[in-house]
Amino acid sequence: MDFSKYDYLEKKSSAVPGTNKYGKHYQIIVFATKGKRPKVFNKLRIDPPLLVTEKYKRENGMYVTDVWDDIRELTSGYFAGEEPLRLPDGERLHKQQSPIQLLLRIILSSSKPGDFIFDPFAGTGTTNIVSRQLRRNSISVEKDELYYNYCMQRLMEFRDVDRIDRFKMDYKYTKELDKIWGSPVNIKGFNLPKYTLFEKNIYYRKKHTK
Repeated sequence: MDFSKYDYLEKKSSAVPGTNKYGKHYQIIVFATKGKRPKVFNKLRIDPPLLVTEKYKRENGMYVTDVWDDIRELTSGYFAGEEPLRLPDGERLHKQQSPIQLLLRIILSSSKPGDFIFDPFAGTGTTNIVSRQLRRNSISVEKDELYYNYCMQRLMEFRDVDRIDRFKMDYKYTKELDKIWGSPVNIKGFNLPKYTLFEKNIYYRKKHTK
């Protein structure tokens, strides 16, 4: 089975040096599509803020490149906002929770409505949350029971902060955006079976001990 791999770089907003090395300014994002070459690659266009060296507004935005410096990671300091899942004491549940915007871009660029998205490390279930709203089918695997329980709760109790429609205008210059995005999903019926192919689309893999 062949897979085409793509490496994307997400620019961090801050980086703390280690004991004897520089802090990482970039985070490598790896995802793959089945086959020797991707069957789907949507050329997304965004309209980020102008740089100090730019004087005129872009008429049609710009293509997304392999450096995504317009997406802020949720693990940067105390500025993560309301999106991260939190424990009862206020601490973040998962130190590497991926932002909605990141999975939105990956799924938009590499799939179409009705496709299957597989995440072998579900974490907090962001892949499933985004896939459902884009009318993609998704399967995820998570071995940690605590993360699994929070994933299921997140899917059953949809939060406004997890909505992706607030980011749609970021891609307004993308050709055939409505076709790539898929028809609107009724958030009130978000958890009904007709919006997902599987009764449970996150599977908990228990650890076996001798």
